[in-house]
Amino acid sequence: MTSALSDTRFSILDRSRVRAGQQPAAALRETVEFARLAEQWGYHRFWVAEHHSVPGVAGSAPTVLAAAVAAATDRIRVGTGGVMLPNHQPLVVAEQFGTLAALFPDRVDMGVGRSVGFTDGVRRALGHGRDDAADFDGQLTELLEYFVRGRAGVHAWPAEGLRVPAYLLATGSGAERAARFGLPLVIAPIAGEDRMIEAITNYRNTFRPTEWGSAPYVIVSASVVVADTAEQAHRLLLPEAWSAAYSRTRGEFPPLLSPEAVAREPMTDRQRRLFEESLTGHIHGPESTVLPELTRLIKATTADEILVHTSTYDRAARLDSHRRLAAAVAAPALT
Repeated sequence: MTSALSDTRFSILDRSRVRAGQQPAAALRETVEFARLAEQWGYHRFWVAEHHSVPGVAGSAPTVLAAAVAAATDRIRVGTGGVMLPNHQPLVVAEQFGTLAALFPDRVDMGVGRSVGFTDGVRRALGHGRDDAADFDGQLTELLEYFVRGRAGVHAWPAEGLRVPAYLLATGSGAERAARFGLPLVIAPIAGEDRMIEAITNYRNTFRPTEWGSAPYVIVSASVVVADTAEQAHRLLLPEAWSAAYSRTRGEFPPLLSPEAVAREPMTDRQRRLFEESLTGHIHGPESTVLPELTRLIKATTADEILVHTSTYDRAARLDSHRRLAAAVAAPALT
């Protein structure tokens, strides 16, 4: 393949999506099995996410789930994409990652983000509100200090002294924070690819080396689906697109429906518009289409790594997509 692909690592983000009629426990078990397969296929990392009170997502406790994934695998790096720091006390987050790193040395990544609970009820239940995100710099500083020297006489055993790589999830302006803290940047084209590229350029130009990072490192999150044809790949995108449209009009992210069920769902004009919008921005199709698109994305963003996320109702097709992608980009990218 092109040098852009061969020089780029590929990793996976899994949110433990729940399918209609499925119990959340089954989705969590699927995540663990998925990680085993991802390791066999040669992916570099396997990350899990944090969502609260979301019917369509079982991944609510990322450090607990990361422990299960790490215990079921041998080599692949395991981490979070990410723990939402405003929802937690930095001391507890440090202790959790310190425990993970002590149990699984040199395999744990600490990905953190700035989001807060999705609704007022969730934020109240977590004991945190929107204002908690305002002091994210202070929270992040406190978290990182626990790994180095403790803070104000408080020590986060067993974290202190352990080198757990930290990654900052950001959109747009958050890239400046990653540069200032000397952290690797994880970014997605939420506000559009042009704005993402601008944020990455500013991140690289203003990066300040720290004990957490000596040089810029960019991970671009991308939705990728590989199938025999463009039509089949597009069909696999329908369940997640409908869930996204539903959540933005009903305030709740539902379990994934089958493409057939999505076709039967009545949609308002607004839902139809959101549904169509959610079908854009994906890299999908056969390998002959996906690989050039990935090459273009990597060159445009100067990404060091691609964090692949794919959600669809058909579990077998989803696994096959990731298997085919790994085979297509091949080693040495996945090292």
